[in-house]
Amino acid sequence: MKRTHTKDRTRKTPTVGIVEWFRPGECDRVERVIADLRALEISELRLGVSWADWYSSEGDGWYAWLLPTLAAEVNILPTFVYTPPCLGIVPKCSSPPEAPKQFADFIDVMITRFGGHFEWLQLWDQPDDHAYWDTRMDPDRSVFSEMIGGAAYWARHRGKKTVLPGVWQSNARWLELMDARGVLPYINAIGLYGFPNATEQPRRAWRPEVEVVRATLEKLNRNPEVWITGTGFSTWRGDERAQARAFVDALDAPVDRVYWKELQDREPLAESPYSDEREKHYGLKRADGAPKLLYSAWAKGGLDGVPDVVREANSRRKTDRTPRHVLITGGAGFIGTNLAERLLADGRRVVIYDDLSRPGAERNLAWLTDRYGDLLRVEIADIRDRQTLRRAVQSADQVFHFAAQVAVTTSLSDPLRDFEINVGGTLNLLEEIRKLETPPSLLFTSTNKVYGSLSDLALEKNCTRYQPLDATLRTGISEERRLDFHSPYGCSKGAADQYVMDYARTFGLPAVVFRMSCIYGRHQMGTEDQGWVAHFLIRASKNKPLVLYGDGMQVRDVLFVDDLVDAFLLAHANIHTLCGEAFNIGGGLGNTLSLLELLEIIETINGKKPNWRTEPWRCADQRYYVSDTRKFKSATGWAPKINARQGVELLYRWLSEQNGTPLPPSLSLERGMYAVLPH
Repeated sequence: MKRTHTKDRTRKTPTVGIVEWFRPGECDRVERVIADLRALEISELRLGVSWADWYSSEGDGWYAWLLPTLAAEVNILPTFVYTPPCLGIVPKCSSPPEAPKQFADFIDVMITRFGGHFEWLQLWDQPDDHAYWDTRMDPDRSVFSEMIGGAAYWARHRGKKTVLPGVWQSNARWLELMDARGVLPYINAIGLYGFPNATEQPRRAWRPEVEVVRATLEKLNRNPEVWITGTGFSTWRGDERAQARAFVDALDAPVDRVYWKELQDREPLAESPYSDEREKHYGLKRADGAPKLLYSAWAKGGLDGVPDVVREANSRRKTDRTPRHVLITGGAGFIGTNLAERLLADGRRVVIYDDLSRPGAERNLAWLTDRYGDLLRVEIADIRDRQTLRRAVQSADQVFHFAAQVAVTTSLSDPLRDFEINVGGTLNLLEEIRKLETPPSLLFTSTNKVYGSLSDLALEKNCTRYQPLDATLRTGISEERRLDFHSPYGCSKGAADQYVMDYARTFGLPAVVFRMSCIYGRHQMGTEDQGWVAHFLIRASKNKPLVLYGDGMQVRDVLFVDDLVDAFLLAHANIHTLCGEAFNIGGGLGNTLSLLELLEIIETINGKKPNWRTEPWRCADQRYYVSDTRKFKSATGWAPKINARQGVELLYRWLSEQNGTPLPPSLSLERGMYAVLPH
């Protein structure tokens, strides 16, 4: 017999449920989940229902068994997503449907067939991930709005209550857009998402974020319930106490319901839709069925007992060994700051090792310190300072090595210093890591310059860019390309690259190399020598002339820094399988720009054409470089989420915010929805 919820209203704790997704045929897993729901006395289950699966040969029979089976045990909240490929604008599950009304028709069928098993239904998530809704086919979310609005209207007409999910914390603009397009009047609950240690969501307290959402709804004169429809904590690093703390944080949120992801980890080698290793470790149990700390506390003392276990665990931490930390050499630079912010937001301790020689480094460090305080430790020292480096490496469980001399032009004027920093500094670090009884994992950022000038590539001019005559090379430069160091900078970074790979091979260090293309994003104050995307935007916004070395038709693949940080964390998560490998990392074929094409984008954003002139080609300049990222994607499932145009607009917005300059009219609310900055 199905249980009813019996929460203690005096504690004002939300109703707690679990999030699960079952694929057709997973009958055994359904039975295991039901057993755990009974053991924990959980009465609510948010259930993924695939519109695409419904159209498959087994879909009808599967849901005809699944929904009644689960509804006999708990209150189910079906969540309807994924377009059947045959109904999409293009044949894939993340495509908008050709006719938005088809989604409402599907909801109508599900209510007719199974509506007796549920009171509420959840609609499609906010479209901010190409894997769920390809916004490239619906950039202003107009198809999405029409589809969701029609489905919500029809569900209301059929007597069901609706949840609009996927509101990332503090995203008031999304709610304003949904209200302006007539969706909110048919919504009974707003669902917030937030995963404290995931790549998509910085760690924030729930209460102030919920207050932002409630204030927005009050301003719009709307009064739906507010739920947390998706939260959880991945124990991919083994921190079960942190998972329990995150659960207690969610229980303290001023919301009506909380849905926690999920009951059991996924098998490490099993087929899975998850490309991020963390996605497999959200369970309350491990993959082998062994309970984690949170499950044990919940089963033993119910929801009321979990906070007591967390307090006890926190007390025990005071007697633990020295806290582990992540070491980022060069961590006050552009890339290091973005990585440090992600780690610190996840509650990790970070040590930044930097000599503060780069412009903007002190400002980055002050920004991080103001936000994260004692979680951050700073060592102001040169990478050639072996003694200070030794202290920083102690108790590190991960090392990201970014400290370097980064400009080709500087290497030409002072090759010896370039060598001492890039090669000598890297060797210092490798030796200090090698001395440790349990060496931390190491990620070293190399460069595409290790492949030389690529002068052997036969190129042709195509409007505003170069492209290879050999069509097979248009997928990009792969790791099979022979190394050909050009310029002192190329030699020093290439030598360090090879040292890292050899220390992995010879001494067994858990190390991996990223040969990176052009990275850009927040906290980048680019110059002519390094950070050309930011440099172009800065100069153009100040109406200052630009210099293009060469003819401006040279092509690079550009990668937004958030996507790079995702790749960093995936590399460390999978270090046991990636150890000793080098990977070409960049935006890939889908995110290429020539210098002239970037100027065109700036003109459309800024409303005026930048002033520029050309100068002769520089030493070791590559006329065409595009990363073939398939090796890393195959190993981890990683792919960039932010395309070049979106990334340029994100950076333009950040620079405008830093400089206190108004945004141009082109970056309007709707057009810039994806550009809402969380930092």
